[in-house]
Amino acid sequence: MVPENGPKILIIDDELPICKNCIKILSGSATEIDYALNGYDALKLIEQNPYHIVITDLKMSRMGGMEVLSRIKRDFPDITVIVITGFASVSSAVEVMKMGAYDYLPKPFTPHELRAVVTQALNHHQARIQNQQMMSRQKGVPVLSHQLIGSSPQIKKVISMIKKVAHTESTVLIRGESGTGKELVARALHANSNRNDNVFFAVDCGTLTGNLLESELFGYRKGAFTDAHKDKDGIFQIANHGTVFLDEISNISIEVQGKLLRFLDSREFKPVGDTAYRKVDIRLIFATNKDLKQMIKEGTFRNDFYYRIAVYPIDIPPLKKRESDILPIASHFLKLFNQSMGKSISGFDSNAVNRLTAYDWPGNVRQLRNTIERAVILCDTDQISVIDLPHLSDIGDIEKLIDHVPETNAELKKIKQEIRQKSVHKIEENFILNALKKNNWNITRAARATGMQRTNFQNMIKKHSIQIPEK
Repeated sequence: MVPENGPKILIIDDELPICKNCIKILSGSATEIDYALNGYDALKLIEQNPYHIVITDLKMSRMGGMEVLSRIKRDFPDITVIVITGFASVSSAVEVMKMGAYDYLPKPFTPHELRAVVTQALNHHQARIQNQQMMSRQKGVPVLSHQLIGSSPQIKKVISMIKKVAHTESTVLIRGESGTGKELVARALHANSNRNDNVFFAVDCGTLTGNLLESELFGYRKGAFTDAHKDKDGIFQIANHGTVFLDEISNISIEVQGKLLRFLDSREFKPVGDTAYRKVDIRLIFATNKDLKQMIKEGTFRNDFYYRIAVYPIDIPPLKKRESDILPIASHFLKLFNQSMGKSISGFDSNAVNRLTAYDWPGNVRQLRNTIERAVILCDTDQISVIDLPHLSDIGDIEKLIDHVPETNAELKKIKQEIRQKSVHKIEENFILNALKKNNWNITRAARATGMQRTNFQNMIKKHSIQIPEK
């Protein structure tokens, strides 16, 4: 995740060979890399050019790194700062981190170490800026039930496909994993169609058996079956001139597939127990999370029905494949739950941003919505922190390992070791975060409260990549 126009980096060091060496190491990481040999010249460059990352030496003859860091945090708070020094000490590391530096890199460092820190800093910078932009953009913007949120190439393609087909009468097949927002796409199709003043009816085919689904869609006549005590109109009749969305179409029986195929060709249906056909004007939108072509091979899905419903397929990618959409969607849900719960949480702190964007979201947008709802309930401060996101990160990996059945003793030992490592990592992280939050993110007080030396506490903060909020 890097800035759209490419990252810009400024290197500050009073030794010219070090500046040139850093430029060489980072040449593939940025579109623009400048250097300054002292803090005064660096600040002039920063005033003229909006850099994303500043890498500064700590000890310099004219304005040292501490002063540079202080000025940047005061006047250019959106810049992410990395401090490098040949005079590394625990006290100086604690001080620069406390002042707002993103990371601290002792000299000499390897090219790999420098590139790794800069890559992490760029991801952190972009996530933080995007979070701020999303929260300001959300202010005063009405929330629409059919709104598709995100700016990733994948979601832009989906929106473009919706615009092209929405005003037509073509049948659409929406494909995607559970929780990706298939019904949201269907609603967007309806909302942007000529039928938007009429009813939109969503049907989950996975919850209805063959006979029940048929009677719900087509209706029935009195006496058609045991409990049919009176005539009942089906969904197709009720939704006349509107849109019917049939979700999880892979669950319907071969028999009902045949009847739907006939309806698509003629727009006529026959209620259960009736002898006469009825004609209606509705648009059908289908959705599935299964591989229908594979089901055709297995004989559980009709080949002719598939090609009739797949006139215009729209594929929705899983959330893990459009990382840049995670924060906008999370911000959207935060606004929703702020309104419904009467809260005024302003956004997500940097640690929460990192947690949200690093998680792979197996449950997709639905899981993200539930996660933000729970976080809003738990949050008792101005921003959501990782304390409010307790079930993300290593917990999911641990559950997967527990569910896996090893086949050899060697595999058993390996899984046990992984579970121990991940469990300890999670406990340590929660321990540090809890102490920091209880002590207003003051490292010295948090260390004292837990009975740890500040240096050890600081090392654990760095080990778990925990960011101290700027005050």
